[in-house]
Amino acid sequence: MTAARRRTLIQVFLAATLVVALGVLAEIARKRVALGPTDGAGWRPIEWPFPRDGWPPGRAWRNRDGIDVYVRPKLGFCGNCDTGVVTDEEVDRVTDIDLLDERFVPVREGSRIRITDLAGRARLYKLKTRLGAEDVAEGIAVAYKCDLIVAIVAGDEVADESVRKRAHRFLESNTVQVWVNKELEAH
Repeated sequence: MTAARRRTLIQVFLAATLVVALGVLAEIARKRVALGPTDGAGWRPIEWPFPRDGWPPGRAWRNRDGIDVYVRPKLGFCGNCDTGVVTDEEVDRVTDIDLLDERFVPVREGSRIRITDLAGRARLYKLKTRLGAEDVAEGIAVAYKCDLIVAIVAGDEVADESVRKRAHRFLESNTVQVWVNKELEAH
């Protein structure tokens, strides 16, 4: 094989590799744009990681510290339209914490929580990750009329109250609230 022919083959190979790499980057960019922008506090949307179940998929975000927030409405699911979510047993049942670990264990009694003008309860859970490590996550359930908005805050530092408060502020942000309101209005 001549040197010119070898050079041509190498250039064709490099060009093909570049085309494939650009195609992969374009697909990644397309998916990223479809999810939406990162907000000013560093929360970026990620794909809904859970398998399909009886409820529509929600939205998920991750901040730069590795904390994930999963949110979804459960329309028409509130057990008591007048009082909303008031017991820990209801939080255990509705928050989707079982999507992270079916054998979750409550860490302690839950507490009342307010996200914007929606009231409900939050509770910490001990669970095992898919790799078998122990972790802590917070389940949140708030009511709007006869609908529930449920959220999970998960990540390495969720046991730290300041981390949970940061996640709660994110749940109150326009990023989340605009999406939640669209979902509630569609119902």
